[in-house]
Amino acid sequence: MKQPVLFKDLGRMPYKQAWDYQETLLRQNLDIKSRLRQLQTAAAGEDEQMADEPATTHHLLFTEHPPVYTLGKSGDVKNILISEIEMNKRGIEYYPTNRGGDITFHGPQQIVGYPILDLEKFETDIGKYLRKLEEVIILTMADYGLKGERSNGETGVWLNAAIKGSERKICAMGVRCSRWITMHGFAFNVNTDLNYFNHIIPCGIENKQVTSLEKELGRTVNFEEAKQKVKHYFEKVFDAELVITVN
Repeated sequence: MKQPVLFKDLGRMPYKQAWDYQETLLRQNLDIKSRLRQLQTAAAGEDEQMADEPATTHHLLFTEHPPVYTLGKSGDVKNILISEIEMNKRGIEYYPTNRGGDITFHGPQQIVGYPILDLEKFETDIGKYLRKLEEVIILTMADYGLKGERSNGETGVWLNAAIKGSERKICAMGVRCSRWITMHGFAFNVNTDLNYFNHIIPCGIENKQVTSLEKELGRTVNFEEAKQKVKHYFEKVFDAELVITVN
């Protein structure tokens, strides 16, 4: 049976606002898990009580952010090559975060996906979860005639990953998982202004390029079409059914 996942397109939203929203959804699921565990250790009548308790809910959020640099919890601030004053002049925000990974950029015309999933209903394996997220993007790229690849020891999706000097990253990933509830996710460059990446060492990986669908195809890509493809392959890879929500 396919897992239902509530889908919401947040449109263009400031990074901190989207982060807070993710934290709210994460906390709701953690509270439900805590309640169910309490009932599991309760006395007589627990079966009836548990039947009335809500279950955890999966979510997938799509958004675009105004220009922002975000640093993972294990990242190095030295990978930011621009001063705070210069960031302010250019209208770029900056946030240290609680996700994995290093420094990356989010901006307009980039599909940012935030899955809040209870992996106990999928597979309790973070490595497999990340490989599935990568597969969603790899399949999407194939629809555009591009071969997305994984790079050994480096999370995300690349082109020419094994060809030294030609490696280029098209999708960055960084997640957090608390009691098997996920948050944060992926950033897929569609028509993203790649000049912003010149001011950081993306993901802390030196001497490797960043690219986008627009750059690889030599044309502007229909952004809404790309989002639909990512949604389709998310359903396929995770054996899920997206349920559109608007509130």
